[in-house]
Parts: sequence; C-alpha cells; structure tokens
Amino acid sequence: MKKFISISLALIIIIYIAINGNSASVKATQSDVAGKLIRFHVIANSDDKIDQKLKLKVRDSVLKYISPKLSACTTIEESRKIINNENKNIKKIAETVIKKNGFKYSVTAALSEENFPVKTYGNITLPQGKYEAYRIIIGTGTGQNWWCVMFPPLCFVDITKGNVSYEKTEKEMKTVLSDDEYNLVDNTVDSNKIVVKFKLGEIFGKLFS
Repeated sequence: MKKFISISLALIIIIYIAINGNSASVKATQSDVAGKLIRFHVIANSDDKIDQKLKLKVRDSVLKYISPKLSACTTIEESRKIINNENKNIKKIAETVIKKNGFKYSVTAALSEENFPVKTYGNITLPQGKYEAYRIIIGTGTGQNWWCVMFPPLCFVDITKGNVSYEKTEKEMKTVLSDDEYNLVDNTVDSNKIVVKFKLGEIFGKLFS
C-alpha cells in the first residue's frame, strides 16, 4: 500500500511538471559543460585578512596582464595554448606582487583538472564536479580562493554591474554552450523543477529495484 501511494505521488508530480513547463527537461550534464570551460582560481595562503588582500592583488595584476591575450580567444584550445605559453610570465607577476607586499610565499601556477564544489559567479552556477582550471596557489594554499571562468572570458566581465553584466555573461557562455548546457548553469531560472526531476529518478529507481 505504501509503495502504491509513493508511486502515485511521484506520477502526480511528474504530470504537474510536464503541464507547467519544460524546464525539467535537462539533457546536458556537468561533464558536457566542464569540457567547454577553463576556470581560473587564485588561492590564498590562509584566511587571514592580509593574505586574502594579497590574493586579490595577485588576481588584479595577473588579469591585467593576461586579459588582452585571452579576451579575443574563440576556442578553448587557443586559450589553453596561451595560458601554457604565458605560465612562466604569470607566475613571475604573482611572485613580484607578493615580494612587493613584503612576503616570501612560494607560487605554484598550472593548468590541471580538479574537483570543485558548486560555485556561483553572477548569473552562472557551475555544478559540482571535475573541471579544467588554471590555479595560482600562494604559499600553503589553505585560504579561500577567488574564481571566475577564463574561457569563455568571463573574468573580464564586471559582475557587479547587474543586468548589463548578466547579459554579457549569457552572451559569452552561449558562444560555447548549447541551449541545454546553458540552461543547466543559468541560475536566473527556476531550477527547482530540475532538482525534482533528478530526485524522482532516484525514487523510481528505488521503487522498482
């Protein structure tokens, strides 16, 4: 009897979602999105205020240098090549900023694939999973990080400018993502239906297993 009631409730929810829109129909996956992006992370030595401020100074200097080189990139391969070619210069810039601010922290900078939790940048929320990322690690790298998307070049969009930045972000992301992939990361739409659909899949899997 309990099983029958659970199935009936699940069917009612599915019908409701179907009637109220197609936003629950998500074909894209995290790996689809991840394969088209390069993230950028600057990781502080610690969570001390002074280390966090230093992190932002490193970020600003690196972005000022690399921005003109990446802003016109149209493919992920082109961006990856530039990042790898400029890695030594970027590392040197970071080391110079650190030294000028009176610290002797080491710097590690490289492209790698890493697992990340759910992260939000403006109107974009990237699901948890593995992504290619260019990471600058300052000292022990145990502090909070600042992050953005290097390709497409969202790092150069000021997310504090509200709707204007949202439109730029959407435009950049849609140059590399399909509609389904963009809908997966767009946090301006009601994502509850998507979550419900995934949960229903789990429910049915348990009921009919």
